[in-house]
Amino acid sequence: MLNLIVRTHKMRYRDGQDVLPGDFVSIDTKYRGTVVGCIDTAQYSPPHSHAQWSYLGTGIMVDTDFGGVVHYPEGPDSDDIVLLRRGA
Repeated sequence: MLNLIVRTHKMRYRDGQDVLPGDFVSIDTKYRGTVVGCIDTAQYSPPHSHAQWSYLGTGIMVDTDFGGVVHYPEGPDSDDIVLLRRGA
């Protein structure tokens, strides 16, 4: 049996909004990406999953326009990540 530990701490943008899978974001003002996972709350956009990324422990996963899926362990504060628009 697989025991999952899910933190209830939610990653937030600097403006206080929760980070959610599907969010389209700006990274360091020059890159773009889509949030595909929030490890702390075990929320993911298919085909990504908690089983795939939980070993990283904390943070968010962003599918970027510069390097594929990138892990940001500190969430939006680890780089200048700003919400541009909510996903569908």
